[in-house]
Amino acid sequence: MNTKDVIQSQYRAVLAMLQETVIRCPEPIWNRPEDINPFWQVAYHALFFTHLYLQPNGRDFVPWAKAREGYHKMERVSDSYQKEDIQEYLEICLEQVEEQVPALDLDAPSGFYWLKFNKLELQFYNIRHIQQHTGELCERLGVTSKIDINWVGQCHSDPT
Repeated sequence: MNTKDVIQSQYRAVLAMLQETVIRCPEPIWNRPEDINPFWQVAYHALFFTHLYLQPNGRDFVPWAKAREGYHKMERVSDSYQKEDIQEYLEICLEQVEEQVPALDLDAPSGFYWLKFNKLELQFYNIRHIQQHTGELCERLGVTSKIDINWVGQCHSDPT
């Protein structure tokens, strides 16, 4: 297996875990008013940056068609995304993994002036960011609803 295959496998794995948190999140937890950052917003934030950092650079980033200005920030907003919306965006991010990762020049600069490392490190950074928020959502589900999310160690496109 080459490095790009490993990167894709880890993106697929972490996005599979995030997807399970979204699917299994009970409706009362999805947008609880007492949460500083509602469940849906944490998931959206993780997906927004996944999508962004899979692009060659910030100039090439085309936001999701349903993106709302400022919703990627961890700030209170008036309207929430529904589960179906987040699942749709997650599928777009998975498609981006399949399209963008094979084309990466892993030795090239990140493409984002605020991230002073190369594309290889950007992939680790991005996957770690997704996992941080996925872990947060797993913990929230465990504490509030006794729901355990399965760990996904790797996820190859070829099931063999």
